[in-house]
Order: sequence, then structure tokens, then C-alpha cells
Amino acid sequence: MKQPFRKLSLALGIAALIGGGSVQACTNFLITKGASKDGSTMISYAADSHVLYGELYYRPAADYPEGTMMDIYEWDTGRKLGQIKQALHTYSVVGNINEHQVAIGETTFGGLPQLVDTTGIIDYGSLIYITLQRAKTAREAIKIMHELTSTYGYASAGESFSIQDPDEVWIMEMVGKGQKIVGKNGKIDPKRNTGAVWVAYRIPDGYISGHANQARITRIKPADGKTSISSKDLAKKYNLPSVECMYSADVVDYAKAIGLYEGKFEDFSFADTYCPLTFSGLRGCEARVWAGFMKANPAEMAKYEDYARGENPDNRMPLWIKPDRKLTLNDMFSFMRDHYEGTSMDMTKDLGAGPFACPYRWRPMDFEVDGKKYIHERATSTQQTGFSFVAQSRSWLPDAIGGILWFGVDDTYSTCYAPMYCGITEIPLCFRVGNGNMAQYSPTSAFWLFNQVTNFAYSRYSDMIKDIQKVQAELETSFQMEVAKNDAKMKDETDPAKLIAFANQFSNAQAERMFNDWKSLSEYLLVKYIDGNVKKTDANGNFKTTPYGPDRIEMPDMPPYPEFWYKKIVEDCGENIKVVE
Repeated sequence: MKQPFRKLSLALGIAALIGGGSVQACTNFLITKGASKDGSTMISYAADSHVLYGELYYRPAADYPEGTMMDIYEWDTGRKLGQIKQALHTYSVVGNINEHQVAIGETTFGGLPQLVDTTGIIDYGSLIYITLQRAKTAREAIKIMHELTSTYGYASAGESFSIQDPDEVWIMEMVGKGQKIVGKNGKIDPKRNTGAVWVAYRIPDGYISGHANQARITRIKPADGKTSISSKDLAKKYNLPSVECMYSADVVDYAKAIGLYEGKFEDFSFADTYCPLTFSGLRGCEARVWAGFMKANPAEMAKYEDYARGENPDNRMPLWIKPDRKLTLNDMFSFMRDHYEGTSMDMTKDLGAGPFACPYRWRPMDFEVDGKKYIHERATSTQQTGFSFVAQSRSWLPDAIGGILWFGVDDTYSTCYAPMYCGITEIPLCFRVGNGNMAQYSPTSAFWLFNQVTNFAYSRYSDMIKDIQKVQAELETSFQMEVAKNDAKMKDETDPAKLIAFANQFSNAQAERMFNDWKSLSEYLLVKYIDGNVKKTDANGNFKTTPYGPDRIEMPDMPPYPEFWYKKIVEDCGENIKVVE
């Protein structure tokens, strides 16, 4: 049954997306083995929140006695939700990847507010990190996520999850059962009201997918015998490649029981039922996925720009696409570094970018002028990112060095992704939990150092970003070259202790090198751009001095504002500043 496009108020939509306290507004891209140049699987994640500190979590492997209970604290707030039974053995987890190269990311889509179950114990953050401690494959992760929420209840709003192992990549969407089913006897049946409804698709090999705070899975491929229409016929009817699909048994029945859906199974749409599209869901969320897809296959994706702009919701963008080339790690970095450049939503082009093309807008995202509502664009790269990563799983290498979390803090556009092997047991100081926080500056914290650089760069962005990108590219290129050498050197190593020691030494050394280079960059930018001037440099970036000593620099350049900015000034207050002749 086709759901109508609901034009909810823009203010409400944007507030629900990014303005609600600790609500995360994130972006994920998913790359299968057949779509990557080196045969790795990859997922990306940007944890965007104005109150989230950028640090690298670590949970060591452990064994527990039978009957051990573990406390569950909500990831966003720290509020205790309850207790669950601990596993007898847990795996080591570094950030969002575990020792078996299983990685999980997420984006919150919220969904209908009545579906949030306030009685649940497992929130989405706990669900991710507990699952990573227990799963050896992506499929096992999905099973564990189902078991955890079914047993203890799901405590969060709607979520999309990216789940990968070295061979497969899955997208999973889940929403709670906050609206209770009442039986004919007038009572609530606990068995029908505990847990969550969800659906998961394996991304077909050779394809890529993405999600960004909007539910994206529509129709469900039924299991054999589930409906009168066969899986093969359904795939043909809706132009689907051969896919695998898993879902909770009551994903459609629950919607029917609470009055959200009345049609047939084969016509059911998860997204349209549980998280109907709004303008903000398109322009603020789907547009980010579209921007990444455009970089992977512009010829195919250009026709969906009106959908991304929120102007044509019926022109629905596909859940996954085939890229026009094999994608590299740098391509994945590029997907995460985007301000809609080259599109009609380019954030460097409108007046909000100021005279120096700064592609960031301070909150709130929506505003009103003369009774009309407007928005600032919400791009993948945004200033309030706590941390982001590209997780890479490589089946041909030992697990300890096969899985890499390319980890960065602050804004994705100007961060540097450092390689953190999934086998490490020692977290670099600059990323370590407890090294500063959102209320306490630390001079040894990467989060605070990167924020120093970006917040200074916002003042003269078009010039400073070039210096930032130069150091960024040098470091990331070097990191990838060193990883390739490590692959050749350690691919046949079988001793777990040697692999872990190697992973620790390498990852910590690269993080320290990155921190030191970024510290030098911060000092360089301050010296070069102090007071709105730009010091002259030679081809190597060294400051030009006079013949009278190395401390005597040449007079700096004092570049004028762009011509368009002068015109805007004159339009605003020209008569007041006009020269009297």
C-alpha cells in the first residue's frame, strides 16, 4: 500500500533530526567486496553530535562465570537502563570493530514517535557494542541483535545499522514496539509487545549502499512460502538483483495490529510504514546518501537530484547502486568529505559561506524570514562530528591486522584518518578515553587539537583548507603505503602474540606521528594567517624573509575580499560608507 508523502512542518522535521539534545545525526556508506578495488569490505560512520567527545573506545576480551550480570547504560545519556546476562566469553572491540573484523555503524532515523519503547533495556549504542563483543560474522551479529532486543526490549528510536565482516555487508533497519498491541480481552500480550521489528538486506556483491538518518528499506523479499508470490518473481517485478533478506517474523503483522498498515505482505514498505518521508528526511538525510552515490556513479545518479532536494519524493533513489568503477579507500574518504560540491546544494556557493567559501552553517538549521521557512543544508561533513571512521575488513590477512579502523576526530573534511588495527590492545594517548572531555581541554587530545585547527580555519576557509589538505594527503598516503608493506610482511604470521604486538606498535606510532604533524600544522596556520593577513611563502611553504635576518619576514599579503562580497556590503550599507568627493 503506497504511503502518502507527508509534508510535516520543516521546523519539526529538522528539530527531530539534529536539534534534540543527544540525538545523533550521522552518515554511513557501505562497500561490498566486489565493489572495492582491493577486495575488502568497508563501512563508514560519522558520529555527529554537539555533545559527543571524539575518543576511541576499547573493550578487552574477557571470560565470565555463569550467571554474571552486566549493567546497561544508555550510550547517549549515561542513564542506567537495567541489567542483562553477560556472555561467558567476549571478544576484544576497538571502536566499532572487533577482533574478528566485524564492524557496525549506525544512523538514527527516529521513525514514528509512538514506536519508542520506554520500557526497553537495550539502547542502540549498547546493542552495537554488546553485539561486537559476541559476534564472529555479520550474520551472527544480526541474530544476536534480534535475540538481545527480543529478550530485553529495545529502548531507542528507529535505527539503521551497517554491519560488515570480511565477506559480507548488510544494512539492517529496526524500530521499537512502543505502541502496544491490545488483545481481544483488552489486555496487553507481553510476547507480542517485547523487542523490535526489523528487516536486514545483504548488499549484493559489486554494489554499494548508504544511509543517513532516514529509513531506506522499502519492500521486503519474503522467505519461500511466506506469500503467494515467489521470491524470484518479486525480484523480477521490482527489478531487484539476487539478494538475501532477513526480518523479524512480525515485521508486517505488528504494523497491522497497531493500525499502520492494511495491505498485502508483498506490498509492505518498512520505511513508508515506520518512518514516512518528510521534506527534512529528503533534503537533510537522503541528500547525503545521494551525494555519496553521485561520486560513485554520477551518470546514473544525476536523475535523482530532484528527489534529494525534496522536490520529487516519487522519484525514489535505490537502496543500493553499482559504482562505475572499483572503489578505493580514498573514494570512501571522499564520500565522507562532502559539502554537496558541484551540485545545486553546494554549500561553498551561497552567501551563507561568507567571503571565504566556508561550507558550514551554525545552528539552528531552519529559520524564517517574512513568514517563509528556509533551511541551511545538512551535508555529510559537518562541524559537530565527535569521531568518524572507515572500517576495512580484509579476508586474506590474519584478523589482527586484516581489520583496520581508519579513525579520525572532528570534522570529516579536515580530519586525518589514522590506521588502527582491530587487533590492538593499547589505545594511542591522543585517542584515549579520559584524555580530556567536552568540558575539559587536554593538550594531548587529538579531538581538541583538530578542533583548534578547524575552528581557526573557518575564519579564512578557502585559503587555510589548502594547507590542511596538503598535510592530510601526505599523512594518509603514507599510512596506506606503510599498511601495504605490513600486509606483505605479516600476511603469513600465525602467532597471535606477535600479531598483536605488531598491531600495537604500528597503530600507536602512526597516531603519535599524526598528532605531532597536526600540532606543527596548527602552529604554521597561526603564524601564516594571523590578523587576517597571509604571509608570503616559497614553493616549500617556508616563510619568505628579508636580507636583514631570518626573523625579519617580508611584508605579508593583504588580499582583498572577493568582488561579490564588496557588492553585498554596498547593497547593505553603501550610502553609510560611501566616500564623499
